[in-house]
Amino acid sequence: MFRKISIFLQMIKFEHSVFALPFAFMGALLGSVAIHNELPSWAQIGWVLMAMIGARSAAMGLNRLIDRVSDGKNPRTAGRAIPAGLLKIGEVVLFIIISFALLFWAAAELNPLAMKLLPVAVFMLVLYSYTKRFTWLCHIVLGITIALAPLGGWVAVAGKVDAAAMVLFVTNIFWVAGFDIIYSCQDVEFDKKEGLYSIPVRFGVAKSLRIAKVFHILTALGYVAILLMTDLGWWYIAGMLISYLILFYEHYIVSPNDLSRLQTAFFTMNGVLSIVVFSFTLIDLVVRHY
Repeated sequence: MFRKISIFLQMIKFEHSVFALPFAFMGALLGSVAIHNELPSWAQIGWVLMAMIGARSAAMGLNRLIDRVSDGKNPRTAGRAIPAGLLKIGEVVLFIIISFALLFWAAAELNPLAMKLLPVAVFMLVLYSYTKRFTWLCHIVLGITIALAPLGGWVAVAGKVDAAAMVLFVTNIFWVAGFDIIYSCQDVEFDKKEGLYSIPVRFGVAKSLRIAKVFHILTALGYVAILLMTDLGWWYIAGMLISYLILFYEHYIVSPNDLSRLQTAFFTMNGVLSIVVFSFTLIDLVVRHY
C-alpha cells in the first residue's frame, strides 16, 4: 500500500505543490486582511489546503492520463507511472474522481462564491492538458490554471474579488508562464516530431528565453502593484527584492547554448521564490496586525 501511495505521489509530482500552495495561502492572507481586516482562521486555512490538494491532484492525474501516449514516446517521461505500467488507467481515473470530490467538499465548506466559481476551475484543470495539441499559448493556459490558486485562496476567505485579487492573479499567470516556457525548451525537438505546440517550438529557444524574461519583468511589476494596492510594508518589500534576485539568477543560469541547469531554474529557484514571497507576506501581516 505504501509503495502504491509513493507511486501516486511521484505521478502527481507532489513536491511541485511548492509552486502553487504558498501563493494560495498568500491570497487567503491578503484577502482576509483586505476585506475583514484580520488574518484568516485556522479552519479557513485548512479548507484552502484541502481544496489545493484536491485541485492539484486532479489536475496532475488528468495530465498524466491524457498525455500517457506521448509520455511513453518521450525518453524524458517514459518512466512515468502510467507508461511504465506502475499504475493502471482505472486506478488513475478513481484517483482523479476522489481528488475532484475533495475539491468540491472543500469549496462547499468555504463560501457560496467559491462554489459558483468552481466550474471555471474544473474547466481550466481539464483544458490545460489538451492545449499543447492545438496552441503554443499553452504556457499562458497553464499560468491561468495555477494562478487560480492565489485567486481561489482570496475568494475562499473574502467571499469576493477586487482589483488587488486580480493583480495577484495576473502576476502569477506571468510568473508560471515564464518558468514553463523555460522548462519547455528541453522538449523542443520531441514536440516538433510529435506535432505538439509550445512557444519554444514556435519561436525557437533563444527568442523563447527572451519572452520568458519579459514575462518575469511583468511579474516583478505585479509585485510592486500588489504592494501599492494592499496593506503591506517593509517585510513584504524585503521578500519582493529577494524574489527579484531569484528571477534574475534563474535567467542567468540558462542560455540557448546551455540548458544543463534548467532543472535548477525550473524547480529549485521557483520553489524558493514562492516560499519567500509567501513567508515575507505572512511576517509583514502578522507584525502589522499583532
